[in-house]
Amino acid sequence: MNNNNNIDLTENINNEIKTNDVVLFMKGTPVFPMCGFSAAVVQILNNLGIKFSSINVLDSEEMREGIKKFSNWPTIPQLYVKEEFIGGCDIVKEMNDSGELLELFTSKGVEVKSS
Repeated sequence: MNNNNNIDLTENINNEIKTNDVVLFMKGTPVFPMCGFSAAVVQILNNLGIKFSSINVLDSEEMREGIKKFSNWPTIPQLYVKEEFIGGCDIVKEMNDSGELLELFTSKGVEVKSS
């Protein structure tokens, strides 16, 4: 991968997380997740009624590797909220279980489904 591709990819990632409040870099799509970890995060977001954008990293090897470098995080899925990297599946699950995830969305002004 040459430098121009790195710059373009970083720009694409930055653009994605700047223009969407909640972005999930995942394997597959929300309708058809291609791994259990991605499916688990999609389910948590859907249960909270969060509107989110998703990027299927399986569509591009550059994106798959690029997002790992961008976040300095080795695994996918990766969740971003208001340009902040939150974490992968385990972190999102723990935060959801403790109520911290709902708090995060609320504090950042992301609309959640009222229960």
